[in-house]
Amino acid sequence: MTDAEGHKPQSDEARSAFRPPRGTSEAQVTQVVPVPAAAAHVTVVAPGAVDGDSSTTSEFAVPPGLAVPRAGNESETTSEFAIPDGLDVPQPAASEPEGSAFSPPSTYSARQAPPAFTPPNGIPAVSLTKDVPWQDRMRTMLRMPVAERPAPEPVQKAEEGGPAVPRVLDLTLRIGELLLAGGEGAEDVEAAMFAVCRSYGLDRCEPNVTFTLLSISYQPSLVDDPVSAARTVRRRGTDYTRLAAVFRLVDDLSDPETHVSLEEAYRRLAEIRRNRHPYPGWALTGAAGLLAGAASVLVGGDVIVFVAAALGAMLGDRLAWLCAGRGLPEFYQFTVAAMPPAALGVMLTVANVDVKASAVITGGLFALLPGRALVAGVQDGLTGFYITASARLLEVMYFFVGIVTGVLLVLYFGVKLGAQLNPDAALGVSQQPVLQIVASMLLSLTFAVLLQQERSTVLWVTLNGGVAWVVYGAMHSVGDISPVASTAVAAGLVGLFGQLLSRYRFASALPYTTAAIGPLLPGSATYFGLLAIAQNNIDKGLVSLAKAVSLAMAIAIGVNLGSEISRLFLRLPGGSAAGRRAAKRTRGF
Repeated sequence: MTDAEGHKPQSDEARSAFRPPRGTSEAQVTQVVPVPAAAAHVTVVAPGAVDGDSSTTSEFAVPPGLAVPRAGNESETTSEFAIPDGLDVPQPAASEPEGSAFSPPSTYSARQAPPAFTPPNGIPAVSLTKDVPWQDRMRTMLRMPVAERPAPEPVQKAEEGGPAVPRVLDLTLRIGELLLAGGEGAEDVEAAMFAVCRSYGLDRCEPNVTFTLLSISYQPSLVDDPVSAARTVRRRGTDYTRLAAVFRLVDDLSDPETHVSLEEAYRRLAEIRRNRHPYPGWALTGAAGLLAGAASVLVGGDVIVFVAAALGAMLGDRLAWLCAGRGLPEFYQFTVAAMPPAALGVMLTVANVDVKASAVITGGLFALLPGRALVAGVQDGLTGFYITASARLLEVMYFFVGIVTGVLLVLYFGVKLGAQLNPDAALGVSQQPVLQIVASMLLSLTFAVLLQQERSTVLWVTLNGGVAWVVYGAMHSVGDISPVASTAVAAGLVGLFGQLLSRYRFASALPYTTAAIGPLLPGSATYFGLLAIAQNNIDKGLVSLAKAVSLAMAIAIGVNLGSEISRLFLRLPGGSAAGRRAAKRTRGF
């Protein structure tokens, strides 16, 4: 049976279970607060209701006399992270800068700022002295976080109202392009780009240099949008005169006492680009011949060998220029340039001329070995620019393979023609040390001409090359020390003296080091390795080529180590705390 409302009538026992206890008045029952939402279907007896009226309840109804907490207007749902009722959270003291993890965040005004944390050793003071080269000052700041870099000098080189950021970035990229295309290391290119930006008040900038791409970003503040620009280096050319002019421009821009506007900087940069090379083409060809002849004398050649090596190198240089004019890649230019010296050596052997054909070929190889790119690649790797270093060393490998291809082709046909080329014949060094020193200085001088160096630097690099050969000869010939160790020590002195000379003249170190390492290049080891391979003696050939690679790496590492040693004894900006910071990497894991 059901009532009129469709409810099933309850029994007397069920109704008695929900009756209020004895002694409870009807008014006390009706004062119970509203039922929560979970019991929304409960029917509550209204005040003054008659006992005879029908009232239905469910099993979820709140028993009469049970006080239900009064609900508020807000939602009753809370998370598990809510603080329980009755638990007081201690508030942090006013003088304490940090609170607990459960304390609400607090702010402070500039007048009520908490005391700053001071390290136990104190905060190092950065003192950027102006009597040191700008390269050291810029390297010091590049290795510091952006927030710790000192503010730029108040000197403003731009027009009234602040510098034009896009034009400053464009000027910076153009200067970096000339430096990178001229063979400068990635570290020095970044330092020069940062110096240009900082000279115009853009201190919050980050330059980035790779083998073919230059980029720079500038952020005015933490709330402003950053400005970025990039430039691709598509053509490379060896002109150390242009490189020195760019260094002088950067030096003037970084000098706070010299006012150089943007228009003046653009004008000077355009003049540097338009300037012709200091030496004509015929002088470069003659320098290549003299370099090969001097190298042949270093390995025991006589006058006939000197002339043959010079003719072969000049012919190879002209053929390389012809290939360059036709747009052929440098790989084929090196391949063609390596053929004439090797062909002259094979022809003299076939004609039974009593000369050292190996000295002729070795002298011709000296003019082609990419010592400049090798030194720059190893230097980038040692300073942390691994992408650029990998690209430079890959370029060196391609050049070397091109030389190997050209020489191997000639030697292969020479062996087929019956040329008696002996790979076991050691190139002797004549017992005339004065002649050797003169030949090494002539080699460095002609190498400097090929690199298009300024005339004022040719004398210094010539003397530096003579010192390198004296040290190498004294250690290897007199002291009977390993040729790899002797080469490394001699190259280290070249790097040390080159760095000192560059700091004295506030210029790049490349013009004082690249040409001076010419007498140390592994021309003979390269030739004997290729000759052994051409005669199907692969094992001896690979051993000789491995020796050539070891000598090349000893030259590059020695030059870089000499440069680093010079910085240990020179005054650096900022002292030991803010000096050049090296990268700390994990060891073994």
